[in-house]
Amino acid sequence: SRGGGTLHLVGNNQIGLTTGPRVARSCMYATDVAKMLQIPIFHVNGEDPEAVAQVVNLAMDFRREFQRDVVIDMYCFRRRGHNEADEPAFTQPALYRVIEKRPSVHESYLEKLLTLGEMTREEARQIVEQQQAKLAADLTVAKSDDFVHASDVGGVWAFYVGGREREAADVDTGVRREVLQDLLRRLVALPDGFQPHAKIRKFLDGRLQMADGTLPLDWSAAEALAFATLAVQGQRIRLTGQDSQRGTFSHRHAVVHDAVTDETWCSLEHLAPDQAPVEIANSPLSEAGVLGFEYGYSLDCPDGLVMWEAQFGDFVNAAQVVIDQFIVSAEDKWNRLSGLVLLLPHGFEGQGPEHSSARLERFLDLAAEDNIQVVTPTTPAQLFHCLRRQVLRPWRKPLVVMTPKSLLRNPKCVSPLEHCATGRFERILADGRELDRERVRRIVLCGGKVAFELEEEREKRSALDVAILRIEQLYPLSDDELRAALAPYGKDAEVVWVQEEPENAGAWRFLRARYGERLCGRGFRGLARRAAAAPATGSPASHRIEQAALLERAFATD
Repeated sequence: SRGGGTLHLVGNNQIGLTTGPRVARSCMYATDVAKMLQIPIFHVNGEDPEAVAQVVNLAMDFRREFQRDVVIDMYCFRRRGHNEADEPAFTQPALYRVIEKRPSVHESYLEKLLTLGEMTREEARQIVEQQQAKLAADLTVAKSDDFVHASDVGGVWAFYVGGREREAADVDTGVRREVLQDLLRRLVALPDGFQPHAKIRKFLDGRLQMADGTLPLDWSAAEALAFATLAVQGQRIRLTGQDSQRGTFSHRHAVVHDAVTDETWCSLEHLAPDQAPVEIANSPLSEAGVLGFEYGYSLDCPDGLVMWEAQFGDFVNAAQVVIDQFIVSAEDKWNRLSGLVLLLPHGFEGQGPEHSSARLERFLDLAAEDNIQVVTPTTPAQLFHCLRRQVLRPWRKPLVVMTPKSLLRNPKCVSPLEHCATGRFERILADGRELDRERVRRIVLCGGKVAFELEEEREKRSALDVAILRIEQLYPLSDDELRAALAPYGKDAEVVWVQEEPENAGAWRFLRARYGERLCGRGFRGLARRAAAAPATGSPASHRIEQAALLERAFATD
């Protein structure tokens, strides 16, 4: 690999586990999986510290000489079985008769040193007492109020904070129009002689029209501008995911291929001589592994935009353990902050249960103490400001973005370039339609693709007594901003949350649990598909019927 190889050390303590190695896997050794890599695999006795040290030195020599991975399988055993309260002799009596007679590694190594005359027993006792005293002192500090947490010690994290969003100041995320125009033109620049596919050429020509103001920004262009503006400001950009270079829905094309030579070019890497690095890479469909790696990367890169993208939002299912045990809980458990971004394509378009839902409800169920941000931006400018806000303000929390699919090419899902030059990320988007607010009988709250369908249905019906507000940030959700968004409308207007997802999914139960039957003094209820075990129907025809019924209910007068 370009990293020069990796040393993989397996602390193998399977001997003595309740489930023995023979039934825990289908091969002799836990490291047999590494045989497919054609690299050395060393097995060493964990009871022999010098043998372990010798193998580590040998492995490092091999890595340095051949620039390849090495695996060390360090064989150990569990002295007390599964845990300290276990009785391993219940299931492995013969093995534990042997283990009971084995001295500890400390004892056996000390006897070896004494036999060789390398130290005296008194010297060994002094070393033990010194180390125990140091550990006790460290523990006392850790339990005291003066303990400095990992994210407070300075270094790369000195500038960043966690805590509540209301205590974090918003920042200016706009970029001068001239800069945006210049970057759009640089984003389409190709090396001399580079021949892109004809459709890609048309795609790039569209970016030039956006720079000239002939076309509004689409989702892809706004995202590219967010990356580009941050990169030239010195913030690293990193995005991985299945097919992320092209984009699952063929919308991004951050890396362009020569149609003749198959050479590649990423304009984001060539914007300015002093720009920050930009890495956009396709990764395997091993979601837990890739997301786990990017989470770890974000811990050492607080000043960059580190993102993982699911090919479809549902694919986050396979990485749920990383989300539960690290992303949403690390600040509470270990005071570790992260600015990792999850881009999850989400929307009900008749593509079936496995390609519809990014499981919005799961993230909202896990949301507490402002531990994460959950957003559903519905305009390119909103995405632009949201991604820039993630890096430019010092508040560091994981960001979950419900990104679109069909909206990527919806002619109504566009933004003027000026909206990226000014403004900010709006947590709630007001209704853009001119309405007699006193005549409004219903205020529809929604998020994502359904907002466009609701607005289209309103125009068909001329239902100008229904206002439509988009909740762009579902968590943290500010009651003050929500109250201010509802204030212009008559007090008798009811509030209805409308979602595409089934009643037991999406944001409805989260909102109902928080607000009950009254929201800011108004009646509050929800409209959704009926509760279902699967996220969506597998029939496009059924999907269309369900969607039409949902829109009908949203404007019904009963």
